[in-house]
Amino acid sequence: MKKIILTTVMLIGLAFTTQAQDISKNAIGLRLGDNDGFGAEVSYQRGLSNSNRLELDLGWRNRNNYHNNGYYGKDNALKLSGLYQWVWNIDEGFNWYAGVGGGFGSYNSDYNGVNDNGVFAFAAGDVGIEYNFDFPLQLSLDFRPELGGNGYYDNGYSSDIALGVRYRF
Repeated sequence: MKKIILTTVMLIGLAFTTQAQDISKNAIGLRLGDNDGFGAEVSYQRGLSNSNRLELDLGWRNRNNYHNNGYYGKDNALKLSGLYQWVWNIDEGFNWYAGVGGGFGSYNSDYNGVNDNGVFAFAAGDVGIEYNFDFPLQLSLDFRPELGGNGYYDNGYSSDIALGVRYRF
């Protein structure tokens, strides 16, 4: 019985370590989604090992004349996110990944002449799929839920689905 358990553990370990990863040392580009109006984020990825990386995203928004709970207003915000990601290979150039992290930001809102501004912090998760082309281009699609917001998100929760386009180097 011990031999069977030991053999099983060794085979599982071998399966996880023999998959070739295609993580670039660096990648920079845009993450285009809709997280409470953060339609674009400048995105940077830094490979830490063959299966882990760090992603930093700087998002901004500037909206005018939008409708929120019966009020029209304008809104400016800036948000910085940081995520630690684990990457697994599906097929050559095709990976899926999951990560955890968080961030902070600031906002300034004006609804019918009532000004509200402040800062917020949040915790975030991330799960997605990506394809690395033979030339230095990466396309990704991910889902990112965020908890916290400290008054910025209406109910303390926000999420988005985003398309990432990055140059790998």
